Amino acid sequence: MHRSGPAGLSGLCRVTDHLYLSNSRAANDSSEVTRCRITCIVNVSETRRSCPPPPEVEYIHIPVSDTPASPLSDHFEEVADKIRLTAERGGRTLLHCNAGVSRSAALCMAYLMKHRGVTLLEAHRWVRTCRPMVRPNDGFWKQLVRYEMELRGCNSVRMVSSSMGEIPDIYEEEARNMMPL
Repeated sequence: MHRSGPAGLSGLCRVTDHLYLSNSRAANDSSEVTRCRITCIVNVSETRRSCPPPPEVEYIHIPVSDTPASPLSDHFEEVADKIRLTAERGGRTLLHCNAGVSRSAALCMAYLMKHRGVTLLEAHRWVRTCRPMVRPNDGFWKQLVRYEMELRGCNSVRMVSSSMGEIPDIYEEEARNMMPL
């Protein structure tokens, strides 16, 4: 069972029965990993784990920095397929980056689009329901928009110009609300 409320925000957030999302601190908490019966950890950050994962847990490190120019989409297929394969074998995947906000969240959204058949807009809402602070950087959004077009032939989210640069249209309302009157 996943936690709700403030404790769940810093711990492991359950996205599906077999996919969890977190920050690096929670991912390095062996008791949490064991409690949630995680069998595969995918770390999408520049730094590897400081301590080895439990011996029965597969560990994958994908060194990608959280910058708009980073080619995160190079890993969309590989990670989505790994999550599905782990689930088919009865396992659970924990996807994390440093804060659990940008890189790992974007990869969760790519998985949901590819293997759960949802739109990018639906994938974003799904992940944000589990972990409200989710906010991929604008470069990752552009890559997700391209990926949705590849998968579906149409887009549910588009990039628009704003005073903060190009942002997904779903953030347009937020950006307007942040502007001084």
